[in-house]
Amino acid sequence: MESISKLVSLKDSRAIITGAASGIGPAIAGRFAEAGADLVLVDINQAGLGETVKGLQAFPVDVRGEVVDLTRRGQIESFWQKLAQPCPDILINNAGIYPMKDFLRVDSTHLEKTLRVNFKAPFWMCQEFIHRRWQQGGTIVNVSTIEAILPFKKGMVPYISSKAALIALTRSLAHDYGRQGFRANVIVPGAIKTPGTQSLIKSTVRRLDVGLMKTGYLFQNRLALGRWGSPDEVARVALFLASQLSSYVQGAIIPVDGGFLSS
Repeated sequence: MESISKLVSLKDSRAIITGAASGIGPAIAGRFAEAGADLVLVDINQAGLGETVKGLQAFPVDVRGEVVDLTRRGQIESFWQKLAQPCPDILINNAGIYPMKDFLRVDSTHLEKTLRVNFKAPFWMCQEFIHRRWQQGGTIVNVSTIEAILPFKKGMVPYISSKAALIALTRSLAHDYGRQGFRANVIVPGAIKTPGTQSLIKSTVRRLDVGLMKTGYLFQNRLALGRWGSPDEVARVALFLASQLSSYVQGAIIPVDGGFLSS
């Protein structure tokens, strides 16, 4: 029987983490670096990416930042073509956007950008990953949202649809490629304190948006733990799914939501 320290270790692994400039991404990067993984961090925000890389210098691992516009498939292809070998064995599709807009006012530009970041980018990233690691297998962790299972906030139809598609993608890959040595699972976070969610709360209060304030009140009341979570609490689950602690977990949807979906 292997020791816990060995099962949770990512030593000799190399992970790609998208959306690494802020929020949940840096937290995942920190836990993975602590576990011994070399990292390739991806984001369009060069300044934020640089801060994340700088914050990981204390760990004895190789950390590289790559500025990639995930809305452009050409940049995704270029990223993989220029990626130094060996090919990473862990892929974390964490990047996402959640613009709010009434469904009846959604235009093709709004819809397409949301789909490109939240669904199409993970789709192409997974395709490249599986193609390049066909002989070795690997681990995929996608980050969706509780809204994909239980829509709650209004004005989020494109976001919710794209994140629901990400769950379907994950489960399809788990089904089709498990026997080739690939594990694929999806985290569905909810009520996580990130710069994005905190900004939304402040904006709601500043504008005295009664509708959103009521939604926030009802949302808070659904949290069985009675509090919001931290990005690190999502990162710990990502570490579990990337490590050998979860060696027999496949196609799973794992909520990290303080009990929101159970209420």
